[in-house]
Amino acid sequence: MSPTSPALVSQDGVRRLARSVLLLVCTVYVLAGFIGRDAWRNDDVVAVAHMGEIAAGHSSWLRPTMAGQGTEHPGLLPYWLGAASLKLLSPVVHPDIAVRIPFMAMLILAFACTWYGTYYLARAPAAQPVRFAFGGEAKPKDYARALADGGLLALIACLGLAKLGHESTPAVAQLACASLLFLGYCLRPWRPWQGSFAALVGVLGLTLCGAPELAILLCAGGALLEWLQGRAQDPDGAHTPPPSEPGLALLLMAAAACGLIAKACGLWQTPGYPWSLAEVQWSGYAQMLVWFMWPAWPMAIWALWSWRTHLMNMRSNQHLAWPTLCVLVVSLASLRFDNADTTLLLALPPLAALAAFSLATMNRQVSALVDWFAVLFFSVCGIVIWVVWVAMQTGIPQAPATNVKRLLPAFVPQVIGLELLLALAVSLAWAGLVHWRSGRHRKAIWKSLVLPAGGATLCWLLLATLWMPLLDFAQSYKSVALQIQQRIPDGECAHTADLDRYEIAALRWYGHVKLAAPYALESCPWLLVQAVGDAYQTRTSVDPTHWALVDTVTHFVVYRDSILVYQRR
Repeated sequence: MSPTSPALVSQDGVRRLARSVLLLVCTVYVLAGFIGRDAWRNDDVVAVAHMGEIAAGHSSWLRPTMAGQGTEHPGLLPYWLGAASLKLLSPVVHPDIAVRIPFMAMLILAFACTWYGTYYLARAPAAQPVRFAFGGEAKPKDYARALADGGLLALIACLGLAKLGHESTPAVAQLACASLLFLGYCLRPWRPWQGSFAALVGVLGLTLCGAPELAILLCAGGALLEWLQGRAQDPDGAHTPPPSEPGLALLLMAAAACGLIAKACGLWQTPGYPWSLAEVQWSGYAQMLVWFMWPAWPMAIWALWSWRTHLMNMRSNQHLAWPTLCVLVVSLASLRFDNADTTLLLALPPLAALAAFSLATMNRQVSALVDWFAVLFFSVCGIVIWVVWVAMQTGIPQAPATNVKRLLPAFVPQVIGLELLLALAVSLAWAGLVHWRSGRHRKAIWKSLVLPAGGATLCWLLLATLWMPLLDFAQSYKSVALQIQQRIPDGECAHTADLDRYEIAALRWYGHVKLAAPYALESCPWLLVQAVGDAYQTRTSVDPTHWALVDTVTHFVVYRDSILVYQRR
């Protein structure tokens, strides 16, 4: 016998969120951060430079390199997509925009997969709300749509998605493929072959994006979970229809094939196990989990507690077991890799789906607590962003203006009319949203996630408009690359010594400086050496009898890191 559903939802509670509003929020969130900035240092500019090398024919499609160096993160598909977009669109679209278009599309794909994945999870009979004695309970499809809206809002509200989700890196491609794999297993009980195809594309894409371990674990774990659930189904067929066995076999064979593909292409990130839990910095990891997955993780915990009797029953956990498995696998995998935040990014779609199931069980007191916290937190963040911007323009208040001047003394504030209008519009929209939520709108179950998602969009758009010149000035190495480009004539190459990957990437992407590969036999007339400190100390000794120092290029922000430009005597 199946446990009783904890969800008490009437038909009035599943009123639809206006599609135009939801699409507008998604569009604004995706465009903000992708448009109007340079490629930032570290992973963003390094990945973009690799794509540029492939598109220009300076690197192999199967072994991407840049100045003789391979990619730091294994993966092929992200670089293929970015390079193909560059080759097709760069004649008419700015290269910075052309290379980001596939990643915008992949973030949109992650949104769509989260919505449909939550929808099909909520369609499971065990996920339905309690039937009322005299009728009036939510209809299954309307109930599923309402929870799907909540799941998408929960994903947008996650703080960890904002920065990492707007970079042209393999992490965004992994997010899209993991979301597709998540959707595939959610869809399989209802449309077995369509779901199998989505899962197959997801597991293959995740492998080619450089995460074969996660692809195989999730694919095999989902297949095992489906098999166990199918074995536990009631004989009268009252529960979710069992999946097709041939589809499961196909997915298991796909997981094995992905392992072979990963080995052939050199996509495994580490040589293997074991790894020691004693080496994990648990305090820092826990702090990252708290903010990275906020506010989805407390709502997911509430959902699991409310549906705990269903979760422990294989006959009635179809809507909970798969997203829970995904979150646990990804969270454990993040302990193994250095880039834990980019790995945790893949847990956000299933975590958002779990958070959506808390909406059907949340009482008014908890809902009011979520609303008040969202209003206070995001309003304060928005006010701080505005105050600092005003201080940069006018010098008042003095404290933030002084701090900005101390950190970025060379930065010259500027007012961009369009961005200012967008910032004013989104601030007024936030005030209107708070006013709407403070009214008597208690019935729609997705209402508790409107303020967190709206607040996250507000702050991200304010950062992408008011603060974008400041952030671009601090994070971009374009100015350094252009200064060095002016020193080195076209067609002449340069050796490098001790330069970081992002510095080499900026020189190739923005400066188009021809850099010799490490240990290259060719003799270049120029040498670029990284210097540290005010005394311009270098780790590599330069023979002054062969090289003459002609310039010292320093980044506007990182003043202790400079590049010394030498010319052969």
